[in-house]
Amino acid sequence: MLVLAFGILAVSFGSIFIRQAQEYAASLVIAAYRVTIATLLITPIVITRNRGELGSLRRNQLLLAALSGFFLAMHFASWISSLEYTTVASSVVLVSTTPLWVALLSPFILKEPVARVVLIGMVLAFIGVVIIGLSDTCARQGGHITCPAFSEFVQGRAFLGDMLALVGAIMGAGYVMIGRKLRPGISLMSYIFLVYGVAAVGLVILMLAAGESPIGYPPQAYLWFILLAIFPQLLGHSSFNYALGYLSAAYVSITLLGEPICATILAYLLLDEAPTPEKIFGAILILAGIYVASRAEVQKTR
Repeated sequence: MLVLAFGILAVSFGSIFIRQAQEYAASLVIAAYRVTIATLLITPIVITRNRGELGSLRRNQLLLAALSGFFLAMHFASWISSLEYTTVASSVVLVSTTPLWVALLSPFILKEPVARVVLIGMVLAFIGVVIIGLSDTCARQGGHITCPAFSEFVQGRAFLGDMLALVGAIMGAGYVMIGRKLRPGISLMSYIFLVYGVAAVGLVILMLAAGESPIGYPPQAYLWFILLAIFPQLLGHSSFNYALGYLSAAYVSITLLGEPICATILAYLLLDEAPTPEKIFGAILILAGIYVASRAEVQKTR
């Protein structure tokens, strides 16, 4: 639990660092540097301590680790891009719906049935998602709320950002489910080396395919890249992957509810992004839905 608490604090700074880095570089560049630097930093340790384990891994373990890395790459590509279009509060709350997608997909992928209370949690969170989406495009004047036409609504920048954050949550669900399956049988360093490495390669390919250059940025940009690699990635994500080796994914999911809360507070203090009452209400519904669904999953594993 101490590791998880530390990890939540570390990842909560991720959206803040990304916002700073986006002043100098495109989102795909930021994502590629974040995971590539993290992979390079752990490579010497893995080569000296885990080379034997890596060589003994079965083919299906390597394939699943590669698939997890693909999901992680897509998670970062979509979520980091979402921060260009919507607020930190909306982005981190929506991307934190990952546990709900885990519960929804588990019957098909992990052959685990969905309890009724989990469905209730999903409904609460879905209502919260709709409220946040509307609050990003509708305007409140006095006691009235005015919204654009549906065609304009779906073309809005905030709507695009919210949808990218949701895609990031779905991709994160694949990453978490594979981690739950693989981590008990693979050491932390070997697992994150494989997953981060595959994600780094995928993000570099996406970056180059998008026509973005990996060089030519001011020193400040590289400072934010390094901070992203060390704190949210190595210390944050690795803490969650460590916990998946000992605790159920559902239990870990409950503790992750602290990330959007911490990130929203940091955005208010450091970026002067004050969430509107509608966003706060929508976030409460989403967090309540995730808590209800995740708590039910924890009860099943006891």
